[in-house]
Amino acid sequence: MTRESFTQLVRKELPGLRRFLLAACSGNSDEADEVAQEALLKAYMASRNFEAETDLTSASTIDLRFSAWVYRIACNSLIDRHRKKTARGITVDIDKAHEMVAVSRSDDCFAYQELYSAIDGLNVSERTAVLLFYMEDRPIKEISAIMNVAEGTVKAYLSRGREHLRTKLSK
Repeated sequence: MTRESFTQLVRKELPGLRRFLLAACSGNSDEADEVAQEALLKAYMASRNFEAETDLTSASTIDLRFSAWVYRIACNSLIDRHRKKTARGITVDIDKAHEMVAVSRSDDCFAYQELYSAIDGLNVSERTAVLLFYMEDRPIKEISAIMNVAEGTVKAYLSRGREHLRTKLSK
């Protein structure tokens, strides 16, 4: 895959990927940018592997497969980041998180802070499934491919995630 074709495919995916990562990172745009940069760097480094799999495939199919492939890399980057944080014991109390957001963001960002806090309370698998399904309108089959789990597992993540969000937001 040439740099130009990779760049072209990434440009199509970047707005949705950025939106997904921003929500997955509880509205922290700096962290979302870091994860996106890490994921896209990994994708570029592995783009030859992707190209080898898609030599005889139509352009629209390549777009769909590339999208799922990049989202899978981004999801894995999020999981890696989460593991590193918990391995080091780095956590931020929710009250401190509100203060951090208040210092670095304008008041407009508080409109969704309650939702971000609720989403942040989900485990990584539930959060990923919920965000891909509801924010990115990805079908369950595609989420299954991105997360590398069975479709039934995705449905279970969505069900548990909805229930946890319902409980947290109703309080």
